[in-house]
Formats: sequence, C-alpha cells, structure tokens
Amino acid sequence: MSETCSSAGALSAPERRRSRAQAESGGAKRADAPLHLHSIRVYYEDTDAGGIVYHSNYLNFAERARTELVRELGISQRALLEDGVGTAFAVRRAEMDFLRPAKLDDQLVVETEILQVGGASVELAQTIRRTDDRTEMVRILVRLGYITLAGKPARIPAGIRAVFETWISERR
Repeated sequence: MSETCSSAGALSAPERRRSRAQAESGGAKRADAPLHLHSIRVYYEDTDAGGIVYHSNYLNFAERARTELVRELGISQRALLEDGVGTAFAVRRAEMDFLRPAKLDDQLVVETEILQVGGASVELAQTIRRTDDRTEMVRILVRLGYITLAGKPARIPAGIRAVFETWISERR
C-alpha cells in the first residue's frame, strides 16, 4: 500500500473498498482473517552470557512486528504523531508466556493477529516461533491504547479502526 492513513482517516482506494466490505459484513470476526508474519534473526546483542535471548528482547521483537503490521496496513505512525494534537498507539497491557528459550542465531517468526478493536484500543495476540521447526517460544497478549501525546485517551479514527477490523481473527 503506497498511500498512508493519517489520523484524519485518509485511506487508499483498496483500503476504502476493504473498509466498506467490513462495514457491510458488520465487523464480524473471521476464521480466515490474515495473520501477519515478521522474521527476526537472534543476534548476539539479543542474548545473555549463555547465548539465550534475554526476556525483555521478546517485547522488542513483538514491537517490531506490530510496527511492520501497521505500516503494511497503510497507517503512517509519523502522520499520527504530526497531525493535529498528535496521537499514537501505546502498550497498555502485555501478558507473556515464556515457553522455550530462543538462542543465538535462531531464525524466528513473529505471528500477529488482531483479536478486537475498540473505540480507543486494539487487542492483539502475538506468537514467536522458531522458523525451522515451528516451535512456540513465547505467547504475548497485547492491549494497545490510542492516546494523545499528552497521554490522554483518544478515539481511534474511524478509517483506521475500519482497516484494523478487516484483520480481526477468531482463531483464539
């Protein structure tokens, strides 16, 4: 998607069509909803002295994946920050289950699915897996709040909410 979606709700033509289709379907959850995939290589800087990924770095991996998802949806985070009073998505809550350790040089994939979109929040599920054998390493449930740069809650613009809603999943 070459055009961006700003806080004013400007959407590209494909996004407008998708938004209309979503509105016509009533915003229902779909088993066939897209799953966003983002590849990560574990570097030395990501590990502790034993070559195991340091626990907080999984949050960094998840953040990169969410950033790429938003970018691929055509939403410009820079435009959100710069338009009007300035707004942003901020992590409100993150719940993590560490299942297996990732190690130096592992190739990982972060799977992201949108579970729910509210007036001022988005809930996502993220799973980090080792690519070669699909082993689940970490599960993360994230709730993002939409806020002004002053830290006050704000409503997610309808155009942005509609784009997110096309990705709502009922897998969980």
